[in-house]
Amino acid sequence: MPILPGLYWEGSGPYSCPECRQEFKERPALPRNRTLGNIAERFLSAQPEPGDTGIPCTYCDSHVPAVKSCLLCEASVCNKHLRMHSKSAKHVLIEPTMDMGDKKCSVHDEPLKYYCWEESVCVCVSCCLAGEHRGHRVELLSEASEKKKETLRKVVEKLRPEREETERGAQRLQERRREVAEKAAGETERVTALFRDIREQLEALEKRLLSDISSQKEKLSLTLTDLMEQLEIKKDELSRKIRHIEELCNMADPLTVLQERESHKKCLLTKMKKVQIQVVLKGN
Repeated sequence: MPILPGLYWEGSGPYSCPECRQEFKERPALPRNRTLGNIAERFLSAQPEPGDTGIPCTYCDSHVPAVKSCLLCEASVCNKHLRMHSKSAKHVLIEPTMDMGDKKCSVHDEPLKYYCWEESVCVCVSCCLAGEHRGHRVELLSEASEKKKETLRKVVEKLRPEREETERGAQRLQERRREVAEKAAGETERVTALFRDIREQLEALEKRLLSDISSQKEKLSLTLTDLMEQLEIKKDELSRKIRHIEELCNMADPLTVLQERESHKKCLLTKMKKVQIQVVLKGN
């Protein structure tokens, strides 16, 4: 049975295997875990070696990385089978690939060796000699590739200044955006300070006006209170006089009524004049 090593076996007995549950009185010797070892070996064998393209040799039974692919044979070969492979010019060798269909002519099933400049396509020998591209201006793929690379280099040289100008334009826009942000921040601060000052002034004005209103209210309240007190006094005096006059009206002695009436009239006129003078003074 497989035994698992590790800290599980630390300490004193009895011991038991956490996988097979077998118990031991003493700490057992740990044999190799064959199941786990086989899994690890299969995993490691499936990993590609450094420089391995992942494309296996067609002729090897085990996974041996291919170093070349033959377009004619449509096979990939390792170093061993490459030495045994045909050296004929018909056997065109390329870098290892799984898809060799795009490396061969779809019409003649031959390797693509030339480039037709008139139709901008890669062609085989049969296309050049007897096919649709007969009489066209063609070149070897290597030569045509170098010419195209040179053209692309010139395009790159033309694009570099444009890219640099684009970068400078982007930097200018970024700088402009920063300036706009700073200006907006300054304007925001200015407007905030302006409205804060306006609020402070309005609050001060509100307090002053409310204070004036309160003062006027207190002043008028005192004046009105005094006037009301005077009127209450006058009302009480008038009530008293009315009762006295009513008593006179109920008297039977004419002499008493006539004498009391004249005295009452003079006294009443004098007091009414005093009250009127006080009211006028309070109003002013």
